[in-house]
Amino acid sequence: MLDAARARFARDGFAATTIRLVAADAGVDASQVMQFFRSKDELFAAVMAVPPSALVRFDTAFEGPDEHLGERVVRAYLQAWEGTPEESEPLMAMLRGAIVNEQASAQLREFIQSRLLEGVKDRVDDSAEAALRAGLASSMLVGLVTGRRIIGVPMLVAADTEQLIAIVAPAIQEVLAPR
Repeated sequence: MLDAARARFARDGFAATTIRLVAADAGVDASQVMQFFRSKDELFAAVMAVPPSALVRFDTAFEGPDEHLGERVVRAYLQAWEGTPEESEPLMAMLRGAIVNEQASAQLREFIQSRLLEGVKDRVDDSAEAALRAGLASSMLVGLVTGRRIIGVPMLVAADTEQLIAIVAPAIQEVLAPR
């Protein structure tokens, strides 16, 4: 059921996903889904478990010299959000759901902010500025993924991942590791 729900939320978002659709995708009765998950919100929360591989990918992006930090961070985010379905579908479901569901919005906000704040706090002396920089970087990265994967901005969809990294990395570099 979780695999069916994960795929459905990632594909259709929170608002368009129903318990009946998830049940049909899983080949079970809707009452079985409700037995395990009392509501669509609870099912969504269960689906939002971010895969450990994504966490490792994001955390290791901050390892190494600052001079290539922007490139590592952009690459890690694009690989996670556009990678294997096991890694990308929960993240895409969270992003789609964040638009219409406060729980998903809070989860996404917490997930992205914590990853970036952890990486930037040792690079900026002022904790308030570190939080601001983490917020700016997260907005830029989520904007890129949203434009490419949800809105489908033609130039972003057609762009090669390496080209995007080369263009976006310097901006993320300046935000996360100021000189």
